[in-house]
Amino acid sequence: MTNDTPQLYIVATPIGNRDDFSVRAIEILKNVDIIACEDSRTSANLLEKYGITTKLYSYHKFNEKQRTGEFEKLLKEGKKIALISDAGTPCISDPGRVLVNELFGDVRITSIPGACAVITFLSMIPRKTEEFAFAGFLPRVKNQQAKVFEKFINIDTVFYESPNRLLETLENIKEFRGENTEIAVGRELTKMFEEVKAGSVTEIIDYYKTHPLKGEIVCMVYASENTGDEDFVMIEKIKKLKASNFSDKDISIILNSLYGFNKNKVYKLSIGL
Repeated sequence: MTNDTPQLYIVATPIGNRDDFSVRAIEILKNVDIIACEDSRTSANLLEKYGITTKLYSYHKFNEKQRTGEFEKLLKEGKKIALISDAGTPCISDPGRVLVNELFGDVRITSIPGACAVITFLSMIPRKTEEFAFAGFLPRVKNQQAKVFEKFINIDTVFYESPNRLLETLENIKEFRGENTEIAVGRELTKMFEEVKAGSVTEIIDYYKTHPLKGEIVCMVYASENTGDEDFVMIEKIKKLKASNFSDKDISIILNSLYGFNKNKVYKLSIGL
């Protein structure tokens, strides 16, 4: 790679309030040759407000591979391309990874920072540590969700969820982690009806059973402060492996390797079941 001038720009757009668009982002989008976007109708409304008339190309999860080849050809011809999503930062639970993975090292890529729902949310809620895990959009299948929350039981875990699935997911968390599990929920961030709630999962469920659920939603399950929760997770996994006829020794090795559980503790729990 010899060209020091950026050729592919990853540009963050507002997540709600349109005034959160940076001056630099606007100038970049005015001066590139092409803007790749998820939905041209959604992006056109935003870009029109700032007098941006650059040609739009659709780029979403259903055509990422096809478009990546087309964009690679255009970049080799000397074109400059900006990638945006409907809202927030591309590649963060939005299309873009395929393009970046394919082009990294071959063209100059730079990011124009701006709004991101995860970071916006984290800056608004109480936290005891800087450490967190981001799970993106949760899987819809219940047992797959369980694996996510088991994996990150000792770290604050942030994820996106849709309004129509939030209550079901919260009920799952209540079942997996207990009724007093602490969570936080943010919705409509940066918009007029922005709302952030924090409390036990039971309290949040009761609240949203009587309040409307609309808009983009970000959630966080707080890290467990109860070592008994980890014991519960270990016991459940031990039971499953015992049902498959693994020995106590093998179970201790498997759970240590996959989840970092203490071998001796797992072994003692296993022989007691």
